[in-house]
Amino acid sequence: MVLIPGGLFAMGANDSYPEEAPIHNVEVDSFWIDKTTVTNAQFAAFVAATGHVTVAETVPRAEDYPGALPEMLYAGSLVFKKTRGKVDTADWSQWWEFRKGADWRHPYGPGSSIEGLDDHPVVHVAYADALAYATWAGKELPTEAEHEYAARGGLIGATYAWGNVFRPGGKHMANTWQGGFPYENTREDGWETTAPVGSYPANGYGLYDMIGNVWEWTQDWYAPKHSANEAKACCVPKNPRGPATGTIDPNTPQVPIQQKVLKGGSFLCAPSYCKRYRPAARHAESIDTSTCHVGFRCVVRAK
Repeated sequence: MVLIPGGLFAMGANDSYPEEAPIHNVEVDSFWIDKTTVTNAQFAAFVAATGHVTVAETVPRAEDYPGALPEMLYAGSLVFKKTRGKVDTADWSQWWEFRKGADWRHPYGPGSSIEGLDDHPVVHVAYADALAYATWAGKELPTEAEHEYAARGGLIGATYAWGNVFRPGGKHMANTWQGGFPYENTREDGWETTAPVGSYPANGYGLYDMIGNVWEWTQDWYAPKHSANEAKACCVPKNPRGPATGTIDPNTPQVPIQQKVLKGGSFLCAPSYCKRYRPAARHAESIDTSTCHVGFRCVVRAK
């Protein structure tokens, strides 16, 4: 782990996606954070020690999904599949498939495996799985503010974790998508899917893959944008934790939308579609969902 010195920073962005606004000052205390995302080997050790069964390996309960046909209730996870050509990128169902038997051991379904991928980030982990690992390891999941602060690597106002140029000198600095999304990945960076952790240069704090490779769970509930209260110059929030509950849907206020904040972007982020390979980027993910491009890392807060 790496000790991140506490400090004040400008969180968010005003010139990208609306959910990243407004920019506002935030203060965080010092904390330790994993140098890399949790790997397959590390997660396997956790499973061997605890017998943990992930959400993707568990058959959904009918009472949790009223109206679902019995044949739709099976263990599995979301897997990306390239399309045969250009599609409407507003329709993500074109390239996502809930695949039976896909889980952290079988990232692309039955017949696939993680053999030889010990140093790749573990994927197909839902929020509860990441939380269970963190608890077992004596750690916690980072807040959104902690993750963004760490991802910035000490740079002030930079677009990326290393500066303001996406590919300085033509060099790939993170595992992202090259080519026409979602039908063509030219693999200019050498990777079709996940890359071994630490394959790209560390940021200013010595952290690897804080953007790109896989999205990372945080403990914060998602809100459509940063709170206006946080943007007030009179009061800088310290160690903010996000909303107290999931997003309130006015149509069903009694059942908050159970989504946490993901940070960092992934190997599926493309300049032509998803420019979220930036510290300020954020994305909502349902806590009962796992995919082939979401992992996590842990923190320990300094006493």
